[in-house]
Order: sequence, then C-alpha cells, then structure tokens
Amino acid sequence: MRLYIALFAFMYDSALVSHVLSRTPEPAHLITVATRFAPSPTGRLHIGNLRAAVVNWLFARQHGGRFLLRLDDTDAARSTEAFADSIRHDLAWAGLAPDAEVRQSERAALYDAALARLVAAGRAYPAYDTPDELDLKRRLQRAAGKPPVYDRSALALTDADRAHLEAQGRRPHWRFRLETAAPVEWTDLVRGATHIDPASLSDPIVKREDGGWLYMLPSVVDDIDLGITHVIRGEDHVPNSAVQAQMFAALGASIPAFAHLSLLTSTEGELSKRLGSAGVDALKAANIEPVALLAFLARLGTSQPIEPFADAAPLIEAFDLAHMGRATARFDMNELVHLNARTVHLLGHEAVADRLPPAIGPALWTLLRGNLKTIAEAADWADILTGQIAPPAMPEDAAYLGEALAHLPPTPWDAATWSGWTAALKTATGRKGRALFHPLRLALTGRETGPEMAALLPPIGRERSQARLAAASMAPAA
Repeated sequence: MRLYIALFAFMYDSALVSHVLSRTPEPAHLITVATRFAPSPTGRLHIGNLRAAVVNWLFARQHGGRFLLRLDDTDAARSTEAFADSIRHDLAWAGLAPDAEVRQSERAALYDAALARLVAAGRAYPAYDTPDELDLKRRLQRAAGKPPVYDRSALALTDADRAHLEAQGRRPHWRFRLETAAPVEWTDLVRGATHIDPASLSDPIVKREDGGWLYMLPSVVDDIDLGITHVIRGEDHVPNSAVQAQMFAALGASIPAFAHLSLLTSTEGELSKRLGSAGVDALKAANIEPVALLAFLARLGTSQPIEPFADAAPLIEAFDLAHMGRATARFDMNELVHLNARTVHLLGHEAVADRLPPAIGPALWTLLRGNLKTIAEAADWADILTGQIAPPAMPEDAAYLGEALAHLPPTPWDAATWSGWTAALKTATGRKGRALFHPLRLALTGRETGPEMAALLPPIGRERSQARLAAASMAPAA
C-alpha cells in the first residue's frame, strides 16, 4: 500500500489537492446557491432528464444563484460530441441556459488528486477481483440468503500478495472504504428525514483497472470544486447520496443539501431513458411551447396546480421544493398538449411574431390565439383570412347561400358588417340561430368553429367572401 501512496503523492502535488479540497469555506451569508445538471452525453435527453434540469434551474434562479451544466463524459467509449451538442441545444430550446459548463473528461487530474488523499487517509484501497470472481461471490451470497455486498477481501492482501497479482498481469481497481458503524442521515428537501445503513452497501468502485473513472468520486470532487450547494436529482440516487456524503466528509468538505425527486412514469408504464417519444424532438414535432413544458415539469408531482404561464417569472417566484411529493408522478403527453393550448392563448404577439405569417399582425393574433392549440396552426388561419380555401360541399344550403350572396353588403366592411348582413338574411329567409349562422361560417372559413365571425369578416373581405359563397352554393355533393 505504501507504494501506491508514494506514487500518488509524486504524481499529484499538494497545491492541486489544496485547490480542490481544502479551500476555506465562505461564511454562510456569503454562499451563493449553485445547482448542477449532470447528464452523460451517451444519448438524447428524455423527459426525466428535462424535469431534473427544470427543477435545478428554477431553484437556482429563485435564489439568485448559478445553474451549471456538467457533462459526465468519462465513458469515452459511449460519449460523443454529437450527444453533447444535442444536450446543449435541447436545454437552449427549453430556455434552461446554464451559467457555465464543465466536462469531466477534462478534469481527471482533480480526481486523481482526491483519490490520492483518500488513499493516504485509508479511505480508498486497491482491489484485484475480476468481474467473474465478483459475480461468483454475489451468486454465493444470494444462495446463502445474504445481501450481495463486497466482502472487502482486498483489504486482507499484503504487499507481497499485490505484487504477486500484478506479476500475473492484474491491475487494481480502486474502491472507497465506507464507514459502517452508524447510519448516514440527512434531512432531504423532498423526502424529509432520510437514513441509509452503509453496511448494506458495497464499497463503491471509483476507478477502474483501465484508469477510467466511475460516477461516485468525480461527482463529489466536481461539487466541491464548483461550489455546488444543492444536489437535486432523482430518488434512485438516494443510496449514492449516502455514499457521497461520506466522501464529502472524508475530503474535509461540507456536504451539500440533498433533494431527491420522485421518478416519472408515462401513461404506458415506466418512463425509460430510451423512450424516444418523450424526447425533445417529439416535443418540437408536436409544436409544444418551451414555456408550457417548463410549467408542466415544474408542477408535475407537486401539490401546486398545473396551469399555463406566458413566461417563467411566476414559476420562478412560486417554486418551492417543499411542494414536491414523494409519490411517483405520471407524465401524460395529452395533458401537456392541453396545457400547451392554454399557454398559446396567453402569449402576446411580440412573443410569437417571428413564427407567424406576415398577414397575422397583433390584432389578428389576439383574435385567433384563443382558437389555436399550437402556434403552427396560425398558418392555417392565415390562409383562411387572406388566401384561398377549398369550399365545402353544401348542396342542402345552396339556396340559402345564394340568398346570402345576393344580400352581401357593400364595402367598406367593419365590425358591424356581420350583424347587419345576418339581420337582413334573417328577414329574407326566416332562418335564425344555427341555421342562420353556421352555413355562412362553413362556407366562408371551411371550419365548423372559430373566432367570432364579426371579427373574421373584415380581414376575409368582400371579394373573397363573394367567391367562397358562390363556390359553396354551387359545390356538388361529395
């Protein structure tokens, strides 16, 4: 063991260790809240990832703090720059711009320095068990009715034993030695009082025999170095938090506050990380507004109502981890689509102008938005108001539409044109109610429903109205 300690001390000088692990803590009143979102660039983000990012972003923004993106790209075989770019683009689309970004692949020297310190303190040790040997041990433990916890046999190895194993070509992986005398306890900001018996856990492998880093230690070192004050992630990380709490303490650092969010399911069952239908591409294809997604994920699984907002400010102001429930939350795409429609109805013209056809100015947008489910539908209404539409077949109303054409008011057309026109038609034909109004709406817009015709008629104009009435009154039956 002394050989390994000396080797680490030689390779990683004390200044580097001091920089990462031994900074003087700031006074509590000067500490800036800092959260982080830490995806691995080994695939696309899914709804579960985005929810964690949303909660971390909201918490940081509410407290005037920092929201950091950490790319956990130590798995060189599976991590790609394409996935890293997709993560950045997806966060940008959702309005979750990080204040800074770090990549674990660029920080190996910091992790080695931390491991050297743990080795020197007797809290990390080399182990030579092969995967097959470990698998056999676990199977024997299960067969004996025991939990499959690592037996720490590597701690019994002598220097001669290790030298013999290395002469056979074996290289060690490194484990963090847990203290098992007492439970690890903390007050979770979502779960409340939480405790884990470390004796029920295996000493985690932190560095592989090939030199690659696993999740546990690098995450702790980064949280210390970056000043992360709150670690907010899924409840599947609760055992990891117990392990990492001991790592923080072993490295002489303050333990951040933990908040573990309930996991999500979809309407079809468990929400897999590979559920492509719940990814950002699918949301974009469905024309979901980023602010609608933000509102949905901010309130999903909480005691607060899911309601539409035109921007994020009210969500930030009202956000509180105490509202988060412990029950599994269900992601329902239909609910998100419904919320999206309600969100569109709130958006001002200035917020959507760059996505609207030129024909739809502020007045028309105010008129139309209450009838839209997505911004993209505005293009259809632009055609209805200023373009060409195919007339529906209305043979049963042909005579009535002929009367409507004969009573078509002269220009100019304004907000009163519709009421004057329909009043004249009521007198001439005896029709009233739906029989009076609906055929005109259908002939002029091709739609069963929509905004008030009194407001639609002026932008459609007399010329288009005349052509559409003539076409509808003559259209053959389907």
